[in-house]
Amino acid sequence: MLDIVRTLLEASPLLALFLAIATGYAIGQISFAGVSFGAGAVLFTGLIIGAIAPKAAPPGLVGTLGLVMFVYGVGIQFGPQFFASLRGPGLKYIALTTVAVIASLLVAMSLAAPLGISLATAAGLFAGSGTSTPTLQAALAAAGNQDPAIGYSVSYPFGVIGPIVLMTIMAALVKPKFNPPAQNLRVAELTLEHGMRDRAVGELSANLPADVKIVAVRHNHINTPATAETILQEGDGLLVTGSPASIEQAKASIGREEPGRLSRDRSSYDAVRVYVSKAIFIGKLLRDVSLPDFPVVISHVRRGDLELIATPDLRLEFGDRLVALIPAGRQAEVRRHFGDSIKGNAELSFVSIGVGIALGLLLGMVPVPLPGGGTFSLGVAGGPLVMALVLGWLGRTGPIGWGMPVVANLVLRNLGLAVFIGSVAIGAGSPFVQTVASNGIQILLGGAAVLLTLVLIVLVAGYLLRIPFDDLLGICAGSTGNPAILAAASRLAPTDRTDLGYAICFPSITIVKIIAVQVLLN
Repeated sequence: MLDIVRTLLEASPLLALFLAIATGYAIGQISFAGVSFGAGAVLFTGLIIGAIAPKAAPPGLVGTLGLVMFVYGVGIQFGPQFFASLRGPGLKYIALTTVAVIASLLVAMSLAAPLGISLATAAGLFAGSGTSTPTLQAALAAAGNQDPAIGYSVSYPFGVIGPIVLMTIMAALVKPKFNPPAQNLRVAELTLEHGMRDRAVGELSANLPADVKIVAVRHNHINTPATAETILQEGDGLLVTGSPASIEQAKASIGREEPGRLSRDRSSYDAVRVYVSKAIFIGKLLRDVSLPDFPVVISHVRRGDLELIATPDLRLEFGDRLVALIPAGRQAEVRRHFGDSIKGNAELSFVSIGVGIALGLLLGMVPVPLPGGGTFSLGVAGGPLVMALVLGWLGRTGPIGWGMPVVANLVLRNLGLAVFIGSVAIGAGSPFVQTVASNGIQILLGGAAVLLTLVLIVLVAGYLLRIPFDDLLGICAGSTGNPAILAAASRLAPTDRTDLGYAICFPSITIVKIIAVQVLLN
């Protein structure tokens, strides 16, 4: 029976690959003491298939394609946050994780001789302890053999479970307290008081917090859109949007809050929610977006789970849902103008993806000189990642919008990750069994040592540096990279700061890891 299965799998490598993906994802959904492996479980099923059928590995180009899809999606999503972080505490966070990563690499290198393994296998231990598939690809390319995949497969389980366990222990010891997640936008209806009369909306707005926007005015029992020239009188009603704290400040200078004063009357002006699904709008700043030839005031934008204030410099993405005030009865015209198709949530521009990845691959081929006369290149992992970060930050270049809807981005990344891990694992299945059989416990302990070095430096040093604990958990997740670790961090610290810490550290530390293994193996 086993011979029949082996023959079938080796006759169809794609069958072996998708069998590994399907069974891996099924196992990855199972929780073991609160820990699940997600896409990482494809590694284990791929190893089993590779051990049974050594010749079932797909062509190397298949795995490379999956990796490029993964890193490009990551860069496009996190590009804006990455560059924004360089103006805040991000540099400190990146410096901390860089020190931890280099220390873990040095530990991996020092263990190679005592464990009786090659430097390439040690590089795999380093990549697996940080659950970094792009680093594994860089190590495979630099080594020219499958040794890194063996070390990766041994240390990967520690790389997923270890950070979660250590973060949970530290949270129990520190007992951090978190404020409930803040509401990022509030809509309020205020009545103008304090003897104000004959003041223009633009004049009043100049004295309000910068993120407060006057959307509509109610004067003489009629709702009208707010323009900078609209003249206000005492007793007029104002519909405003802004952050909760800024709205409270605005109330102090405008007047009392009267919920429903404007929203109950929709006879002259009404609100509409419309999806942005036309490519012409994607990547444009809100101030540059053409509007219908009748008054339209965009109050805020729904993007994924967030409500964003409609500032002039907000850049639109596929799937954004605009909330706008328009003349009653003109909803259909506004929907036609913006497209209003939910398909925008899954819309991909294959022109932008093709051009972006091609530019990234070209960048990855450029040799970068090293001190002492050597060179390194970013390769098929680092090149597309760096290029995607830049393109994600730019948003749009001429007619090409670089962004992707969150839903489509997640599909692209998860599919790419599964294809890459499955391909590599099947190819490494037989060597993995041989290595564990000969080196067994020693190499497992080596993987644990590399992982502990990385995570403990981040957590302990970050705590001593007084980094906010929710930021610190996100930094720890970003220094490793596996989505399961970020999910665990979010459970321990129910704020959005964990996602931000991850976004700051993950792209830059991935690049550091790629460069580190290339320097080690060249």
